[in-house]
Amino acid sequence: MAEKPSFVHRFMRTTGRARAIFGPAQSSSLDHPMTKENQASLKEREADASQWETVKRPNGSTYVVPKS
Repeated sequence: MAEKPSFVHRFMRTTGRARAIFGPAQSSSLDHPMTKENQASLKEREADASQWETVKRPNGSTYVVPKS
């Protein structure tokens, strides 16, 4: 009779299948300093986002409208 695979083997097989669908996980460090290009891009996105506000309907759905 074949031996039942261990939890680790089952977990690795399952996550391997998930990676095949969703792609590999991010593996870079999160504590590195931002580059000047990234800082400029972030400021641009924050300025664009500040022009809009999110409104929530009673049914739970949301939509974006210009700030008044």
